[in-house]
Amino acid sequence: MDLRPARPDEAELLSALALRSKAQWGYDARFLEACRADLTLHPDDIATRRAVVAEDSGEVVGFYTLDGTPPVGELGNLWIEPAHLRRGIGRRLWTHAIDTARTLGFATLLIDADPHAEGFYAAMGAELIGTTPSTAIPGRVLPRMRVHIGHPEVVARFRDST
Repeated sequence: MDLRPARPDEAELLSALALRSKAQWGYDARFLEACRADLTLHPDDIATRRAVVAEDSGEVVGFYTLDGTPPVGELGNLWIEPAHLRRGIGRRLWTHAIDTARTLGFATLLIDADPHAEGFYAAMGAELIGTTPSTAIPGRVLPRMRVHIGHPEVVARFRDST
């Protein structure tokens, strides 16, 4: 599996992947349609949001975006193609995002997590710091999480798992 910068012509493909990945949690069509705008990437987003894809045998199987300006940024997306879940792709993307964020001078990343993904982020070293309102579903709140990039325990956990 290779990790590489996404290309602008992949924006539509990545948007569809994000929607499929969100759907695997059992959300109905109406809910997913409400989330569509938030999960849509445009060609000009690819560079500004620092999109990185995981590619396996020529197929894009996951991606992340790293948003913001140091020292505090946001992991705006981290999605895996549902057929490729539980194969370590999320961990590889996470580790790459953390390394990239550190290189760019980020000290902290914030994550507005899907409730179903909270456990993954906690296992990766992120801590729950509260909730944030959903931008797609009025009245819904999402777990707000944070990871300190330079924290020695976080760095060690990723080095040991890769």
